[in-house]
Amino acid sequence: MNYLHTMVRVTDLDASLRFYRDGLGLQLLRQHDSEQGRFTLVYLAAPGDTRAELELTYNWDPEVYGGGRNFGHLAYRVNDIYALCQHLMDQGVTINRPPRDGHMAFVRSPDNISIELLQAGDPLPPTEPWVSMANTGSW
Repeated sequence: MNYLHTMVRVTDLDASLRFYRDGLGLQLLRQHDSEQGRFTLVYLAAPGDTRAELELTYNWDPEVYGGGRNFGHLAYRVNDIYALCQHLMDQGVTINRPPRDGHMAFVRSPDNISIELLQAGDPLPPTEPWVSMANTGSW
């Protein structure tokens, strides 16, 4: 048995690509557009780690997806949690749980999917503005 991917449904493919690709830095592996099925599948992965793919499913006909914490979250190990959180903020992303401890942060995708960011190796030394930043919303 092999792990293949995690699939999340998205309502705005462009916004989701800005978040996952341009914000988080995931690489686009492949895309499949199905005229007959009226959907697009986009596969992404962290640079250098194509074993853990994220599949974005975009249905062309509008649908409403109920958010549920039962999904949990996606998690990514990052090289510099402070730099990535600042980059995401510069892109207009809210840091729901700031990396006050230099180790862990949470953000949400345009479709409200919870994303956990974990610092690779030892936590970075606590620093401002992160130490004083309060949680925003749920994560």
